[in-house]
Amino acid sequence: MSRQLSPFWTLFILTGLNLFNYLDRFVLPAVLKPLRAELHLDGAQSGTIATAFMVGYFITSPCFGLLGDRMTRKWLIAGGILVWSIGTVLTGFARSYEQLLLYRVLVGVGEASYATISPGLISDSFPEARRNNALTIFYVATPVGAALGNVIGGTIAAHYTWRAAFVWAGLPGLLLALVLLPFREGQRGQADGVSDSSMSKPQAADLLRLFRLPQYMLVVLGYTAYTFALGGFGHWGPIFLSEVHRVPVDDAGQFFGVVLAAAGLVGTLVGGFAATAWQKRQPTGYALTLGLSVLAAIPLALLALLARERIASMAGLALAMFLLFLPTGPVNTLILGTVPLNLRSSAMAISIFLIHLLGDMWSPKIVGHLWDHWGNLSKATLVLPVALVVAAGLWLALAWKQKMALTAREGEAPAEP
Repeated sequence: MSRQLSPFWTLFILTGLNLFNYLDRFVLPAVLKPLRAELHLDGAQSGTIATAFMVGYFITSPCFGLLGDRMTRKWLIAGGILVWSIGTVLTGFARSYEQLLLYRVLVGVGEASYATISPGLISDSFPEARRNNALTIFYVATPVGAALGNVIGGTIAAHYTWRAAFVWAGLPGLLLALVLLPFREGQRGQADGVSDSSMSKPQAADLLRLFRLPQYMLVVLGYTAYTFALGGFGHWGPIFLSEVHRVPVDDAGQFFGVVLAAAGLVGTLVGGFAATAWQKRQPTGYALTLGLSVLAAIPLALLALLARERIASMAGLALAMFLLFLPTGPVNTLILGTVPLNLRSSAMAISIFLIHLLGDMWSPKIVGHLWDHWGNLSKATLVLPVALVVAAGLWLALAWKQKMALTAREGEAPAEP
């Protein structure tokens, strides 16, 4: 009989796989210039490559979420890794624009399977008191993997070709897909003292239940507004520094890349561990971490966008990015903690679907249209702090709702003799 992985090794392996997940995804920006030149792509076609990935990613996530709540998850995870790795390798062999789009959709489909299912498996491995720290460590792989994807992709492309960058980035996944298969996965609900056999298998109609859970919807709608802003900053940040403050294009890109990597790594860890400590003293600690960190980032974002001095703008941008990474762990903990145990993968899937469909899929385009309309990039990007105001308001409303629910439960508790 196969041996079950300990919580430590489950987290270690899934975090390592998540690093490769983001490494594969972020090879593309590093090699986009030579890729465009060889395949003769214009600006619109270059942007559509990222859209193709996103379509495969968020459209298929609800399906994988439901499967993750019904089937053996290690096989779905292995399948996802295999599919995104094959898609990454095939990208290096693309001979036409149409082939390139198809392969990036394939990468998105594979990553959708992994991203929706892995957090639930971690939640079932760690008790509530340790869960947020575990998820924080898991999501630290996001900025680290993104930075490695840019560095490794650019280095291989410089010494060989952009095609080799995709091939070498994708090949390890063909073996890594097998790493979980020899082991028995933990049962759903085991860390919460609930038997998997006692939980009903969700049906497609059960996905609609998630939209009737007020706390879950406040988390996800706030996350959507937050992702709208973060996606806009990620797309337009380097261009903003170049256009408004005349920072050379290469320097602007390097500065923003370093900021994202450093702020992502440090901010995710600090926010996650601090939120865990706060939650132990205050039952609304996670929600307050989300709302207050975003609220604090708003004036810094405004400073970055409105300052006339280059140094002030760059400092404001760096500090705002740090604060905006603080919610990374707690927001995912709340997504999983505000739904029934048998709908965790589905909850993550619906979240992924909504934050991309209504969030960062549109924010770069909206800022671009506003720039065209007003002829002023600083003015156009002000829509991003507005989205942060919405996110902070929704997350603080969640903290208030949790406090009211806790007060109501305490009022209903029988008095001690």
